[in-house]
Amino acid sequence: MPAELIHILIDLVAVAASVGLIALVMVWVERKVAGHVQRRPGPYEVGPNGLLQPLCDALKLIGKQLFMPDHADPILYWLAPVLVFLPVLLLYMPLPVGEGLVPLDINLGLLLILAFAGLTVLALLLAGWASNNKYGLLGAARAVAQSVAYEIPLLLSVLAVAFVAGSLNLDTVVKEQGTWPWNWNIMTQPLAFLIYMVSALGETNRAPFDLPEGESELTAGFHVEYSGMGFGMFFLAEYANMVVVCSVATALFLGGWQGPVLPGPVWFLLKVSLLMLFMVLIRWTYPRVRFDQLLNINWKWLMPLAVANLLLTAFFVKLAQYTFVK
Repeated sequence: MPAELIHILIDLVAVAASVGLIALVMVWVERKVAGHVQRRPGPYEVGPNGLLQPLCDALKLIGKQLFMPDHADPILYWLAPVLVFLPVLLLYMPLPVGEGLVPLDINLGLLLILAFAGLTVLALLLAGWASNNKYGLLGAARAVAQSVAYEIPLLLSVLAVAFVAGSLNLDTVVKEQGTWPWNWNIMTQPLAFLIYMVSALGETNRAPFDLPEGESELTAGFHVEYSGMGFGMFFLAEYANMVVVCSVATALFLGGWQGPVLPGPVWFLLKVSLLMLFMVLIRWTYPRVRFDQLLNINWKWLMPLAVANLLLTAFFVKLAQYTFVK
């Protein structure tokens, strides 16, 4: 038992270190992609091609003074940035990076990810509520409404894949798909993949669904009163959640670590990186939607399509089982 606990603690430290590294890389990638999309160079002064710019940004955040607005709730105010980041460390544990490379191999790994991901919404609500700022409170209310809405079609799309695989273990789902692309679930569940990716943009508050952070009307939304690493924790959590949703999409729809020629972890990182690049390109391509449009996309389109896809999947899975038994 102590050996297993030490192993889990080492994995958590490794995950925390990797989250920081991913955030540094993604800050540079996002700025460079934004620059190329908008026909400008992006950062290029600090280090070769601007590679050291994210490090300078991180040092600037660490060096900034932490302050709390008057009449704010001190406990909830400082609890929010911690609570938004801590669940992320657990979300990485059931992800199969390679064959036999699963920090926490449990049968309900997918359920664990979906359950703990919901704590992020609580942290955003606390941040806006405790800040004693009307713009922060409005941003928190938007974040809750958006997350609650987009969780439902995301869960339904994931459930369709779980029906096909017959398991909630991500490693089992990956192994069921095989090595070659034509066997991956994206071929049999393209609608579920599309619903999942759109819902993932909404769940991670990424543009064009970044209404909780709408600077044009809410200055900065739920984290408007946070400075320094108080804001930095929300920033880290956003990129960490991007990695989680892209990793789950890779495992569920893109064969996970399986692929020809290259080692498993290389395939996994390559697929996750491509999905994250897709999310960045979406941000710098489409304008922000209005909040009524955000909810209409979910309740009028994603929800009916997700329910129909789940019912059809359940029907064909049951038909296949009946045919096999016969």
